[in-house]
Amino acid sequence: MTTTEFLGGRLRLPVICSPLFIISGPELVLAQCKAGIVGSFPALNARPPELLDDWLAQITEELATYNARHPEAPAAPFAVNQVVNKMSKRLDQDMAICEKHKVPMLITSLGAREDINEAAHGWGGKVFHDVTTNFFAHKAIDKGADGLIAVAAGAGGHASDVSPFALMQEIRAWWDGPLALAGCISTGRSILAAEAMGADFAYIGSPFIAAAEADAAEAYKQMVVDSEAKDIMMTDLFTGHPGNYLRPSIERAGLDPAKLHLETKETLEWTLNHKKVKRWKDVWGAGQGIGAVDAVRPVSEMVDRWVEDYDQAKSGLMGTSPQMRSVA
Repeated sequence: MTTTEFLGGRLRLPVICSPLFIISGPELVLAQCKAGIVGSFPALNARPPELLDDWLAQITEELATYNARHPEAPAAPFAVNQVVNKMSKRLDQDMAICEKHKVPMLITSLGAREDINEAAHGWGGKVFHDVTTNFFAHKAIDKGADGLIAVAAGAGGHASDVSPFALMQEIRAWWDGPLALAGCISTGRSILAAEAMGADFAYIGSPFIAAAEADAAEAYKQMVVDSEAKDIMMTDLFTGHPGNYLRPSIERAGLDPAKLHLETKETLEWTLNHKKVKRWKDVWGAGQGIGAVDAVRPVSEMVDRWVEDYDQAKSGLMGTSPQMRSVA
């Protein structure tokens, strides 16, 4: 079975949920999977590390029970995000726990590693690697990843500054395997648009910050609801990698977004320590697509709305003239 068949046959919508640092936990993942989309969480969210075993036991057991009760519409698979660079001190321990629970899918980031891919394949798991450029896409496939996640301009957190059109064109020129697209996807219509550009799946994160089941501060959820694309700021000063952040959260942390570019990494480090500001906990990431998020909602309601919007958009496209469809 191909990776696309493995996922596509069990999804209500072609959606993989982005693992949200600090925010994604068992409650959010279970809600996503039961709604018919791939739920995910970063292994690093389980703290202390031993908690990962408990989380995976909870998720696998509850989904098995759900599937037994709903054989006509089983839950979607789930994924665990592993940061695989050499600085990850708990990677070996986390991978052993993933193997114990036969995690169906890994999302790897910050470095493609052949040994990690082979380990996942050994227990029957699939591996998607997130990339921001065509160069890194080639490296991921060369190292044995099953699929790619093209993180284009406008995506929340660490992201590319490359247009999704350009990134998809370059990757699809040589890769015909499973491919997900990330960046400003927050409606059913934009899920369909991702498919039109050649993606097998839409990769969605920022709208789930405002999910009722998300483990985000209420002020963070409300800020996502209240904000638009103009409120997103990209900078590499907080982590060393370009990322998109909520401008109001930077201001809330006592920093001046207009003067960040004047800071060196050393002076910013001093400022953060002086103001007792922590990255991600106090400075919040989000993508440019949050303008479509108008309320805090349960995941099931969010997905229901996307399904309706997706179906309407697809029906409208199929209802156009052949000439218009060829243009679309």
